[in-house]
Amino acid sequence: MNQLSWLGVNRAILTVPVQKIEGSSSAAQQDLLAVEEPLEIRICDRTVSITMRTPGQDFELAAGFLFTEGILGGAEQIRQIRWSASDRNPRQAGNSVTVELASGVEIDFARLERHFYTSSSCGVCGKASIEALRTQGCPVLPRDAPLIDRAVIHRLPDLLRGHQTVFDRTGGLHAAGLFSASGELLAEREDIGRHNAVDKLIGAEMLAGHTPLAQSILLVSGRTSFELVQKALMAGIPILAAVGAPSSLAVETAHRFHMTLIGFLRDGRFNIYSGASRIQ
Repeated sequence: MNQLSWLGVNRAILTVPVQKIEGSSSAAQQDLLAVEEPLEIRICDRTVSITMRTPGQDFELAAGFLFTEGILGGAEQIRQIRWSASDRNPRQAGNSVTVELASGVEIDFARLERHFYTSSSCGVCGKASIEALRTQGCPVLPRDAPLIDRAVIHRLPDLLRGHQTVFDRTGGLHAAGLFSASGELLAEREDIGRHNAVDKLIGAEMLAGHTPLAQSILLVSGRTSFELVQKALMAGIPILAAVGAPSSLAVETAHRFHMTLIGFLRDGRFNIYSGASRIQ
C-alpha cells in the first residue's frame, strides 16, 4: 500500500489507501480523511490544555478556547500568539501554541487546576456547572433581542453547508457558522470536534474585536451540549441552533441565561427549547 500523504498547507486533509468493497468485488482506491492531531495550548510557560483538533486556524482556536472558558476576558489581554519555541520536532511541528499575556494580566493557575472541568466533561453536577458560569462572568442575555423571522432560521443549514469545503472532500468534519440577524453568513469554521469549530469561530471574532456578538446566530452541526451553550454565552450570542438534539443540561442552562436554543433544524422544521420569544 502507498504511504499516507498530506494535501494542503494546513494539513486538514489526508489521503489514504483503502480497499473499496461493492457486493462481491473489491478495488484499491484512495480516500480522503479529515486530519486529527493534538494541539497543546500554553499560556506563557504553562500548559493549559491539550485538545484533539483538525489543523488550521490554531491561533484562533487557542484564543477562542481561553475566551469561552473564561480564562481570558478579551483580545486586549493577549500580547501575542505564537508557535511554541519548544515545538522543534519536525513531526510535531505546528502542534503547540503559546499565548503571551499583555503587561499586567495575571492568571490564577491554581484556580484553573481546581475548577477546570469543561474540557474533560467528567461527572460534575449540572447545578454546579451552571453556577460556575455566573462566577466566570457569563452574561444573562436580554430576553427579546434580536427578533428573528423563522424563515431566516430555516435557511441557515443550507447556507452553512454550502461553505463546508473540507467536509465536501472528507465527510468527516463538524461546522460552526455565525450569522447576522438577517441570515447573512458572517464566518464559518470546520473541525473534527464541535467544540473546536466553535472556539475557532469565536476566537476569530474576539481577536477582530467583534465580541460580544449580541446580534448574531450561531449554528452548529450535530447535537448541542452544555459546553457549546457555555461557549456561545461567553461570546454574548443570544441564539444557538443545531441540526441535532440538545442535552438536558444545555436546555436548562439556556433557560437560566435567557438564550434561544433551537434543535433538530433540518428538513423544514425545528424545535425551540428555550427563548421562543425571539423567533417570529
